[in-house]
Amino acid sequence: MQFVLNGKKTNIPAHPMKRLLDVLREDCGLTGTKEGCGEGECGACTVLLDGQAVNACLVPFGQVRGRSVKTIEGLRGRHPLQDAFVTEGGAQCGMCTPGMIMAAAALPRNATLDDVRVGLAGNLCRCTGYMGIYRAVQKAARTASAGSASRSKDGKHAGGRRKATRTKARAAKPSRRARS
Repeated sequence: MQFVLNGKKTNIPAHPMKRLLDVLREDCGLTGTKEGCGEGECGACTVLLDGQAVNACLVPFGQVRGRSVKTIEGLRGRHPLQDAFVTEGGAQCGMCTPGMIMAAAALPRNATLDDVRVGLAGNLCRCTGYMGIYRAVQKAARTASAGSASRSKDGKHAGGRRKATRTKARAAKPSRRARS
């Protein structure tokens, strides 16, 4: 099946009902996307599908035909979120970190703290207490804004993240934290 994976056209001969998570990890060798719960509750497997944060454990591979998928490997270690997660204490054990970063990458640059909290509500972390994660997302947004302002003075395209929202099913479903 043909799709774009981390910016490159890719053709993977996998069953269309295989989970996107399994295709990424097993068929593509991209193990940065983690499996936490396998039920869409924890967000560890968050990837971007056409710029929107989705749980890869819930997406049948057949749904990505002709679409664009970005994983944590697609950021190539150069995204401001990755640096900010390290410097602000947003990463500890590392299980949730790739999914958190990908969910945060789908947020608009001008996201408020409330926007960040809502945008990351489907991603669970049992190590950090979330404040380090929120600081990291806000710091990365400031860094990206400062970088785009300096680039725009040169007349070059500032680039940046697409404004995206969670899928309706994921946004409507409160996290386990919220239900307690």
